[in-house]
Amino acid sequence: MENEKYLRDISEIKNMMNRSSRFISLSGLAGVFAGFYAIIGAVIAKVLLSNNGADYNDFELVSDTSLESDLGFQLFMVAVAVLLLAIGTAVFLTTRKARKNDQKIWDSTSKRLLINFFAPLVAGGIFCLVLLQYGLIGLIAPSMLIFYGLALIHGSKYTFGDLKSLGYANLILGLIATQFMGYGLYFWATGFGIFHIIYGIWMYNKYDRKSA
Repeated sequence: MENEKYLRDISEIKNMMNRSSRFISLSGLAGVFAGFYAIIGAVIAKVLLSNNGADYNDFELVSDTSLESDLGFQLFMVAVAVLLLAIGTAVFLTTRKARKNDQKIWDSTSKRLLINFFAPLVAGGIFCLVLLQYGLIGLIAPSMLIFYGLALIHGSKYTFGDLKSLGYANLILGLIATQFMGYGLYFWATGFGIFHIIYGIWMYNKYDRKSA
C-alpha cells in the first residue's frame, strides 16, 4: 500500500511539472482536421491549374509569364487559407480541451510555445513571398514544408515531444521535394495532409482518448 501511494505521489508530481513546463492541451483532432484541409487545398490547387490550362509539373525553377505569376499567387493564397483554417480549428479544439481539463489556455508556457512556433513560420512565409516575387514558384512548396518542419521542432520543446517527429518528417520531405520541382504539390499534400492525419490519429489515441 505504501509503495502504491509513493508511486501515485510521484506520478502526480510528474504531471504537475509537465503542466508547468509544457503546454499539454493540444488536440489530436486538430491534426486530423488540418490534414483534411490540406488535401482539400491540394484538390483546389489542382482545379485552379486545370482551369488555367496549366499543370504543376510544368512549373520549372523560374516562371516569368504573367499568367504563371497570377496563378502562383492564387496557389499561395490557397496555402494561406489552409493554414488559417488549420490554426483556427486548432485554437478552437485546444481551448475546448483545456477548459474540459481545467487548464489555462494562456500562460507563460503557451506564450513560449507560440513564439517558438511562429518565429520560423513567419520567416518561412516571408521567404515564400520572396520566392513568389522572383518567380521561383517551384521552390515554394518545398520551402513551406521545410519552415513548417522547423516550426514544429522548435515548438515541440514546450508541448508534446511527439510533435518533433512530425516536424522532422516535414523537414526531410521538404528537402527531398527540392529535388523534384514539378511534384511540389504532391509533396505538399503528403506533408500537410497525410502526415497530419496520421499524426492526429496517433495523438488522439495516445492522449485525448484517455481524457474523453
